[in-house]
Amino acid sequence: MSADRKSASWRQPTIGMEIGGIDSGLKQNLAVSFLSLFTSGGTLLCCALPALLVSIGAGAAMAGLITNFPQLVWLSEHKLGLFAVAGLMLLIAGLLQWRAKGLPCPADPALAIACIRARKISRWIYIFSVAIFAVGFFFAFIAPMLGAAGDN
Repeated sequence: MSADRKSASWRQPTIGMEIGGIDSGLKQNLAVSFLSLFTSGGTLLCCALPALLVSIGAGAAMAGLITNFPQLVWLSEHKLGLFAVAGLMLLIAGLLQWRAKGLPCPADPALAIACIRARKISRWIYIFSVAIFAVGFFFAFIAPMLGAAGDN
């Protein structure tokens, strides 16, 4: 077997092959996972970050952060909508994860490796997004109720 033929039948996947060589359903799944990560990150910015800074006594840092990024106030004022959109994106991403786990990977070994890698990355991004959402949800809705119950 010649060196050219051997290298053509088995090649190490590259970044372009990972995205270009996988099924369109997996591409869609990966894109929705990144979008759910982005929306879940917004829940941290809106609610968990301010609560953390204030709880560790960094109120001045929080004031400086709001001065430089006044959009944080807008996110906090619209946290119900923010969590609704983030929850919807997580639901869609979860459904796509469920659907994609039954999709076949290509027969080509290099593309199969890229397919499996994309599935693993997508799954970990989704798990991380759910964890971020849960932390933000706790600080936005549960922690204030616990604080109010402790005042009585």
